[in-house]
Amino acid sequence: MGIITDKQMQAAPAAKDIWMIEDGARGTGRFVARITPGGERLFYFRYADAKGGRVRLPLGAYDAAGRSGLTLRGARERAAELSRLHQSGVRDLREHLDLAVSDAKQRDADARREAAEARRKALEDAQAAKLARRRRITVRELFDRWAATELAPHTRTDGKRTGRKDGGESARAHFERRVFPDLGDVAAADIKKVDLMTVLDTARAAGQLRTANVLLSELKQMFRFGLTRELVERNVLETVTKRDAGGPNMERDRVLSIDELDALFKALPRAALNKRSSLAVPLILGTACRVGELMAAEWTDIDLTARTWHLPDTKNQRPHTVHLSDFTLRQFEHLAELRETGPWVFPNSSGKGPVDSKSFGKQLADRQRLPEDRLQGRSKATTALQLAGGRWTAHDLRRTAATLMASLGVSGDVIDECLNHVIESRVRRTYIRDRRPVAQARAFDALGARLQEIFNARPTETNVVELEGRRVGSR
Repeated sequence: MGIITDKQMQAAPAAKDIWMIEDGARGTGRFVARITPGGERLFYFRYADAKGGRVRLPLGAYDAAGRSGLTLRGARERAAELSRLHQSGVRDLREHLDLAVSDAKQRDADARREAAEARRKALEDAQAAKLARRRRITVRELFDRWAATELAPHTRTDGKRTGRKDGGESARAHFERRVFPDLGDVAAADIKKVDLMTVLDTARAAGQLRTANVLLSELKQMFRFGLTRELVERNVLETVTKRDAGGPNMERDRVLSIDELDALFKALPRAALNKRSSLAVPLILGTACRVGELMAAEWTDIDLTARTWHLPDTKNQRPHTVHLSDFTLRQFEHLAELRETGPWVFPNSSGKGPVDSKSFGKQLADRQRLPEDRLQGRSKATTALQLAGGRWTAHDLRRTAATLMASLGVSGDVIDECLNHVIESRVRRTYIRDRRPVAQARAFDALGARLQEIFNARPTETNVVELEGRRVGSR
């Protein structure tokens, strides 16, 4: 019937289907149009299948504007495509197209699945990278985690306290000065033994052997902490010993003799120490306390009426109460006369905190030097506190106090309690819970009486203040 036109496609419906078929060569199939009695206008491609049967394959509905269906031209082009496919040897077009649609759907589903898998993997990779970055912490970050977890004071479920009294500030000061400048921003996992040995060798070369050993211990603890938490793959210092750092620690055994104590008491007025520092020397001797505990003492913990000094927070995380003998009570009374605003018995120069124990130690060390070794800006009384037995420290006073107690017949277990030592014997620690307060009080009184005997002679200087039966010079 020739070529189907738009005019034909827009003809009015009839009582029966109106079919229109375009001419074509034999074996190429036919482009067919249909108008139903209901007014539907549809396109088809008619062809013979592999069995010779005639098949009409729907192409779509007619829409002259091409908005909701096919234009006549579009339908004819689609029929031409199918004709070429049919001529190429594909006889069962419907099955072929259904399979193509199925394949397309499968490809689409595969593409969606692959895209979802790619998105999942990308998310996992991003999360893994984020986790890796979080795990790949720097040396400074590792220190911060170690300090917060292990060094900060904590109370365990059994009521015992762990951590360090200073919360790790001493360790942080070491790291800020010697580790962080070169290694602080390096990933902890990338640190090699050579990096840390350089830090230790630098301290050793400067003659700071004890500092080298302290750094070794702290670095090993920190990297062991990181190894346990898989923040580093190994503790690179595990095989390093003190011999490789500052050498074996030499345990001090300096004890001041009776003659040296007498000389010390006589020397204090001429040592140009401030009043509080002068009183701190006999107080350490009379209480056998640690210098850091004395420097951090607060008036709220001292009861002059009850004659007690309570230490709620000590180096070994165990509270301790010191009985005040007549000797030590008088020292605190003199300190009370010097009391200023603020809670501290030994306030620093700003009045905003206690004196640093290292500052007190430096005051003692500055007065045990040769004149030519005097440090700039430090005391001119460089030999004022030199004693016959050689250099001494504030901790030697604590050791001297314990030795004096032993010479007075005080038993070792009571001396341990007076010193607030943790008992080494597990049996004693487990089964003997009595802190022996009465025996401690007797020991402190005996110690105070012995120190008072040594403290008999009085200086003749006029610019002095009273100090436990004697007077001590002021600045």
